[in-house]
Amino acid sequence: MAVLCKPAIAVPEHVITNEETLELARRLHHGHPQLALALRLIENTGVQKRHLIQPIEVVLKHPGLDARSAIYEAESKARVPTVVQRALDQAQVDPSQIDLIIYVSCTGFMMPSLTAWLINTMGFKPETRQMPIAQLGCAAGGAAVNRAHDFCTAYPDANVLIVACEFCSLCYQPTDLGVGSLLSNGLFGDGIAAAVVRGKGGTGIRLEGNGSYLIPNTEDWISYAIRSTGFHFQLDKRVPKTMEPLSPALRAVAEQHQWNVGKLDFYIVHAGGPRILDDLSHFLDVPPEAFRFSRATLTEYGNIASAVVLDALARMFDEQSTLDGHKGLMAGFGPGITAEIALGTWTTPGEPSAGSAKAQHVKRHRFDLQEHTHPGGRTRYGHKG
Repeated sequence: MAVLCKPAIAVPEHVITNEETLELARRLHHGHPQLALALRLIENTGVQKRHLIQPIEVVLKHPGLDARSAIYEAESKARVPTVVQRALDQAQVDPSQIDLIIYVSCTGFMMPSLTAWLINTMGFKPETRQMPIAQLGCAAGGAAVNRAHDFCTAYPDANVLIVACEFCSLCYQPTDLGVGSLLSNGLFGDGIAAAVVRGKGGTGIRLEGNGSYLIPNTEDWISYAIRSTGFHFQLDKRVPKTMEPLSPALRAVAEQHQWNVGKLDFYIVHAGGPRILDDLSHFLDVPPEAFRFSRATLTEYGNIASAVVLDALARMFDEQSTLDGHKGLMAGFGPGITAEIALGTWTTPGEPSAGSAKAQHVKRHRFDLQEHTHPGGRTRYGHKG
């Protein structure tokens, strides 16, 4: 079965903290009648900082859609190859061994897709298939994993490269003054992620099944208005409540595989905001700590759109608390309102199964080291049994 290997992640060098975001909102929108509400919403996101491809003073200057499109193309070509190479190295495959590239992005547009440029410049074979996904928003990270799984099911020896490139700062619109727009200005960040799905071999999540669900008649809850000035993000106030109708869909996909969604070993979900994670904890009846990887992404990077699920997955790899045979769920949420859901089992070639005596010893050892500080200063938390 197909195995989703360790993702590679990169965030740009320009940083804006939540405190700076709040001060900026106060200065730019001091006369806004709902400023107090917007500030409260931004404070409650849990985002501590975000990374941007340009300094904030440049982001605030809207140079026009044509200029932004040129920036998107130049920055993606400058930044994506390094992330792709790390993902290939981590999966122990060469560019010539990739059979399909799935490229997801909702924050810029190129035709031909960046996939064509990658094939021409990074040693991928000319026969490599291309699948750009541009209109699933934040759900596209989950969709990419699922389409990679489908492809490897059809072609068991194939390898698939997933690339998510999101420059949300290029969608900033200074004339959009609704509360939803002001909130998004303090929530979204820029980031790039890449991962390989191997048809055979590899360490990571062995993909077992997948599914999709769309909440009927909600297509205007998350959307773009496409105008001469570019993409104008539109967010309905009802979006934070969508986990109640989506939770049964997650439960149903798990049950189709004879799994109990509330009793899994790991959860990798899109962190659109803290309300999403809190509600999932409630409706799936799992402890809040189950979403610690997603919450860490939100805290450190903000909402990086389709790249969130891959970043959260990379954090689980780094924690090294998952044991061979552990079962889990991945889910991306986005416009539609759409959920893309994947089920998988952690697999490490040559490692003991989760029920073995050796595995239980390793698990107890990791529990003893449940909380420790990463050398870079970030606290990481082990799996709680």
